[in-house]
Amino acid sequence: MELSIQHITKRFGTKPALNDINIRLPQERILGLLGPNGAGKTTLLRIITQIIAPDSGEILINGRPISFTDIYRIGYVPEERGLYKKMKVGEQLVYLAELKGLSSREAGKQLDCWLSKLEIMHWKNKKLEDLSKGMQQKVQFIAAVIHKPDLIIFDEPFSGFDPINKNLLKKEILELKEDGATIILSTHNMVSVEELCDEIALINDAELVLKGDLVSIREKYKSNVFRLKIKGTGTAIKETEKYKILSLSEKTERRELRILNVNNLSNNELLNLFTDCFEILSFEEEMLSMNDIFLQTVAK
Repeated sequence: MELSIQHITKRFGTKPALNDINIRLPQERILGLLGPNGAGKTTLLRIITQIIAPDSGEILINGRPISFTDIYRIGYVPEERGLYKKMKVGEQLVYLAELKGLSSREAGKQLDCWLSKLEIMHWKNKKLEDLSKGMQQKVQFIAAVIHKPDLIIFDEPFSGFDPINKNLLKKEILELKEDGATIILSTHNMVSVEELCDEIALINDAELVLKGDLVSIREKYKSNVFRLKIKGTGTAIKETEKYKILSLSEKTERRELRILNVNNLSNNELLNLFTDCFEILSFEEEMLSMNDIFLQTVAK
């Protein structure tokens, strides 16, 4: 499913929640929807899922306006979980799958498959209130994907998970993408964004301030700072018009050097400045993390 968000605007009273938001997400891609608290992310997700309507603009599915029946093709894990605590896990997941259009037989088949995948089969006949918070979140995850949706929205899906279960969910999200799903991941966990997302859209104060594929964005925010580990003490290291020394370890046989590539030399050209005098033990460019990019963009 291709999702197109076109000129979406929403206000609550005099306060703008979203202002002319435009995002296109192709099929089988994962979009990281980012932004500070109160930026407008949840409002956008609620518009996509037709919980609320925009003041202007439209949501397109495969080039046509979204309709009520498209809700059956969407899976949504909200940040505020909303399952029935007194119902048994298996019963309510089958019930929710049937609401999304699955037959009872197919719902039962998918239920057992997902309970096994997420390692909670033994909780099938337990009430939800008897489960830990992490186990309840697994049930919420299954509720969103059991009907094989084409578009899946995860709002802070890893909150409260230990590292093992977090990796388990990440694996399943990537497999859903490989199976053809289009995915929106709204999170403050920038490590998860770097591990999972193909593209990002950053909203701040109701405005879309940064969007694009992850590779291009990281290229745009290149620092031009390089770190070298070198061996050899016979030659002094001096700045030239081609690079600036940012730091240099104490003079020993093995030294670490950080330099700024002033003239945008290619990696090979930069490396060749040192190969005649030193043995190069390692050479790498310092790339800004998504967390640094997030902070820089929001600060601007």
